[in-house]
Amino acid sequence: MDLFEAARACLDEADPARKVALTHEYAAAFARGDIVLPGQAPPPEPIRMPGRPERPKLVHPRHLPRRGLGSDEGRAAFLHAIAHIELNAIDLGWDAAYRFRGLPEQFYRDWVQVADDEARHFTLLRDRLRRMGRDYGDFDAHNGLWEMCEKTAHDGLARMALVPRVLEARGLDVTPGMISRLRDMGDTDTVAILELILREEVAHVAAGSRWYRWYCERAGVEPRARFRELLHEYAGGYLHGPFNVEARLMAGFDEDELESLRYVEAEQAGR
Repeated sequence: MDLFEAARACLDEADPARKVALTHEYAAAFARGDIVLPGQAPPPEPIRMPGRPERPKLVHPRHLPRRGLGSDEGRAAFLHAIAHIELNAIDLGWDAAYRFRGLPEQFYRDWVQVADDEARHFTLLRDRLRRMGRDYGDFDAHNGLWEMCEKTAHDGLARMALVPRVLEARGLDVTPGMISRLRDMGDTDTVAILELILREEVAHVAAGSRWYRWYCERAGVEPRARFRELLHEYAGGYLHGPFNVEARLMAGFDEDELESLRYVEAEQAGR
C-alpha cells in the first residue's frame, strides 16, 4: 500500500472507530517507512463526501439549537460539536495528503501527523461523551468544514490558507473561553481534554501557515495580499472575532494577516 491508497482508505471509511483505528495504523506505518510515498501516481479522484455514519444527521448550522453549558445536555451537545469537528479534521488531514501531489515529503508527513492527532482528539472527546451517558451521533451536526474542503480541492494554496488558517484556527479563538467557563463549573475532565487539543491545534494551524507560505513562494505570490483576497473570495460568514492574537502569532500569523482578519470580518458584518 502506498500513501495515497492509505489516505483514500481512511477517507472512505464510514465507521468512526474504524476510521480512527486505520488512521493510527497507517500513520505509524508511514512513519516507519512501511507505507511509501510513490514517485509517480495517477491524479486524485474528484473530491466527494468522505465515509460517514448514518448519524449524526447533517443540517444547516442555523438549524442547530443553541444550548447553554449550564446543563448536562448542553455540555454534552458542546462536546458532540467538538467531536464532530475533530472527526472532520481527520478527513481534512488525509485529504490534504491524498489530493495534492508532487510536493515535498515533509508536506505529507505533516498532514498525516495532523490526521493522527485529530483521531486521538476524537477518541478523547467520544470517551468523555460516553462517560456522560451520550455518544457521537446523538446530536445533529453541520458539514461546514468539509464544504470548504470541496471549495478548495483545486488549489493547494487556497486549501492551506482557508482550512487550517480560517476554519480550524477558529478553535484557537473560542477554546480558551470555553475552558474558563468549564473550569468555573468544575468540569476538570473536559478542561484537561480541551487544553490538550488547544496546544496541539496551534501546531496544526502552524503547519497550514508554513505550507501556505511555501505555496506562495513557489508561485511568486505575495502572501499577505493573497491571504486578504482569499478571505474576500471564500470566507464570507466564517470570520468571527475576537481573535486569539497570542495563539495565532504562535501558529504563524503575522500582524498584517491578523489585521486582514479583523478588516474582512468587520466588512462582512457591515461595520
